[in-house]
Order: sequence, then C-alpha cells, then structure tokens
Amino acid sequence: MNIWRLTTMNLQELLRRLRAGETRTAISRALNMSVNTVKRYRRWAQGQGLLEGPLPELSTLEALREKTYLTPRPPRHPNQSSVESHRAEITELVERGHPPRTIWRMLHGRHPGLSASESAVRRLANSVRQSQPPTVVLRIETGPSEVAQVDFGFIGYLVDPQTGQPRKAWAFVMVLGYSRHQYAEFVFDQTIPTWLLCHQHAFEFFNGVPKRIVLDNLKAAIIKAYTRDEDPEVQQSYRECAEHYGFLIDPCLPRKPQHKGKVERGGVGYLQQAFVPLLPADVTLPQANRLLRDWCLNSAGLRIHGTTRETPLSRFAQIEQQVLQRLPYVAYDPAVWKQCQLHRDGHVTFNKSYYSAPHRFVGQALWLRAGLREIRLFSEKFELVATHPRAKQPGQRFTHADHLPPDKAKALTFNRDTCQQQADAIGPATSQVVAELLASRPVDRLRTAGRILRLVEPYTADRLEAACKLGLAHGDAAFCTLKRILHDGLETMATPELAPPTEETCIFARDPNEFSRSLLGGAAWN
Repeated sequence: MNIWRLTTMNLQELLRRLRAGETRTAISRALNMSVNTVKRYRRWAQGQGLLEGPLPELSTLEALREKTYLTPRPPRHPNQSSVESHRAEITELVERGHPPRTIWRMLHGRHPGLSASESAVRRLANSVRQSQPPTVVLRIETGPSEVAQVDFGFIGYLVDPQTGQPRKAWAFVMVLGYSRHQYAEFVFDQTIPTWLLCHQHAFEFFNGVPKRIVLDNLKAAIIKAYTRDEDPEVQQSYRECAEHYGFLIDPCLPRKPQHKGKVERGGVGYLQQAFVPLLPADVTLPQANRLLRDWCLNSAGLRIHGTTRETPLSRFAQIEQQVLQRLPYVAYDPAVWKQCQLHRDGHVTFNKSYYSAPHRFVGQALWLRAGLREIRLFSEKFELVATHPRAKQPGQRFTHADHLPPDKAKALTFNRDTCQQQADAIGPATSQVVAELLASRPVDRLRTAGRILRLVEPYTADRLEAACKLGLAHGDAAFCTLKRILHDGLETMATPELAPPTEETCIFARDPNEFSRSLLGGAAWN
C-alpha cells in the first residue's frame, strides 16, 4: 500500500501488529502493503513513542502523521488558462448559477474581442465550482395537500394549428408535494393569462387545491423577487387567483432551484427526458396536450417513485385527494390587471381595443381588470369608475356618453336623423330650414344645421322658430342671417304672407306658326 493512500484506521491496525511483535512480512501480507512501507512506519512510530503506552485517538493519530511523517505532494503547474484574466467575472457568474455554455456566451457578449473557447471557459468554471464548499440541501417532506410546486420548462417546438408553423413551446408542470402526482400542459407563451389558465386547469385536474404553491420568481407571478430582507411583490392578477382558490403564494429565493426540486427534477426534468422524445415531429399543440394528459395518468402516475417507493396516482387517490381544498363554487375568471393611462380622447387601450372612462381622469393612471367577458376600470385608489363588455376582436371601441364632456357627448350622438328630429320639435319653420340644408347637394351641410339648432342655447326655441319663419319669408334662412335676426331682436317683425307657388305659363309674343314657317320651310304646326 502506498503511503499516500494508507488510511488512519490501517495505520492504527499497523501499530497494533507492531506492538504484538509481528514480523514485517506478516504485517505486509495482512495489510496489503510493501515491506519497505512497514519498515518506514516502524521507524516513525518508534521516534514518536507510539509502540508503547495507550494508542492515541484516530483524530490525534491522523494529525500527528500529517505533521511529522507525510510530505505533501508537489503542486502541479498546469498551463495558464486563456480566460484566467476573467476568473473573477466567471466566479461571479458561477455563483449566480449560470452553466458554462451560458457563461461563455455572456463573456463573448461583454468582450467582443475575446477569443477563448467554450472548453476553456468550461474548465475554469468547473474548477471554480469544485473549489467552492459543497452546498448542503435539506430534503423536506410535506403532508398531504400541504404544498404543490410549479414551473415552466422549454420542450422545443410544436405546430401551431392556426398557422401550421412550428413555434417555441413550454411545459407548465404542477407537482403535488406529498403524492408526486403531477399535471402538465404545453403552451406557446408564459404570459399572465396563460399562467392563470394553467393553474385553473391543474386544480380542475386534481379536483382540489393545495394549501401552498411554491414557485420561481417568474414575471407572470412576481413583480419584485423575494429577498432575505424584503417580501416579494406579487402580481395583482396572481394575488386575485390565490384569493379565489384559497392558496398561499410561496416564491423561492432567487437562484435557488433546489427549493422546488420536486418539480425541477421529478416534474419538468422527468417530462423532458421520458415524454418529449416520444412526440411525433409534426404534432400540434392540442394533439400533444391530449397525449400528455394520458401520459400523466397512465405512465408518470403509475411509475414507482424513487423516493416514496409508491406510485404517485395511488398515493394521490388513497390519501392526498381526500384532503385537498375544495374548488370554489363560483367559477374562476382569470382576470389580468394592468395599469394604464386615460388618453385625451377619454379611452384606454387594451389588446388593441378601446374603452372609455370619465373625462375627469384624462391624463391620470387607471387600473384595468380584464376578465374573459368584462373590462373594469378603477382609479388609483381602486374605486370602480367604468365597466364594459370585453372586445371580441381588435379595433372595437366602447364608449359611454356620460364619460365625455357634455359638448362632446352631444357630438357623439348627433347625426342627420337626430338633427331633423330636434328641428321638428322646435317648429315647422325650423324643420323646413333644417330639411332644406340636409337635402342640399353636393356639400354635406349637417354641421351648419347643427349650428342653427344650437342657437336655442343663447336664445330660445320660440325665438329661433320665429327667426326661421322670417328668414323663409324673405328667402334668406342662412345661419348668419338667422343669427343676426336673433341678435338684433328682429324676429318680432311682422312676417309677410307669401303667396303659394303657382305653375307659371309661357306666353309667346308672336304666333308660333311664324317660327315653324321659318324653320321648317313654311310648314305649319298642327
């Protein structure tokens, strides 16, 4: 046995045999070490007084050997790494949890002239990682229904049935902590609506709700990450989801994936290795989800779990399902919250559609809650200020007339029909003036008619009717004329009675036969 590999326990056994008077050859055979090694250790033991008296403890013996016998190996002097000058930067990135390939790409992005290879970065990153003290991980087992872990994982490309083209896809996975039973769903994005709908589908799949959800600090759920000094800031949409279903939100510390290892390895990782390679190349998202649901029940659910030594589905059905929180009686509306500003036109924009709010909030920030069927607008103090049906297609505009200033509201509902109706209500003369304006061609004179009707505001309807009657009598019912009549109070003048229009007859000064004779060569008209 080499002196470098002689264990402390073997050394203690060697001392016992030396004290018993065994020969070097016998000791060599018994401990599988060379005779010369036995000889060297015998000299060392005599010098240290270890062949007589009580044997020291193993720790004392090891310290004595390290101090007085073993010679450290000469250090190796390998060639300097091409990225040694970036050791501090690489160390920081390793501590943040980035893999070597990501570190290599980040270095090239930060230093465009860097010529280091990926393997060089990998070697240095691995050496940094090995030099760090090992991380102690505490495995925590929870009771039935106590906790579920959720995560997203990239799975490649699936065909979009709407376009027929492949798109990046992710797997949403929720794993129950006690039974390890899991729900999984493929999606094309990680937006807030998708995140909320996946939770709804998972709870319906389990037919119950766990008490606590452990998750990463993804943007769909957490606005500001959890730190050791401050609590996390949760998205209002996700907060509302938690309140509806009655679960607690438990974000992990940043860069601590081991805090949700059940879904990291046993959920997303297991799905990526065991199911994703089985998918056909041209499978669409709905088809893949149908296959995935069957796999969760009949494959992942029926395997013997490495930790529990039971099948997740049986453990779930027999114990955990019975104690999950019940689903709410009221159906969940996965609403998205968004802060927006009321534009000058009195509308906010959401998903390329427009919704009005009271004009007193123009220029101010509002909270918008977008449910599946309804849009609600709140003030900054969460006072409800407007409610609209949700648009079914982009470009739709929803406007309440009472949200606009009075003058703007009138303009919103003013058209040719309403214009004529208002004129009819004032009187026959006004009705005739407006009717002639609306019948005018080719210029649209609706605006002029509206200006005439608005003369009621500074004056009265009776005075406007009298002015229109006077204008018609004199053959001038233009807006300027009517305004001048009302301004000067001339509408009280006597209005001449006009003779009704009669059919005019043409009288020739000369006999028509004279024209016929000259034009037709003397032929007379019969």
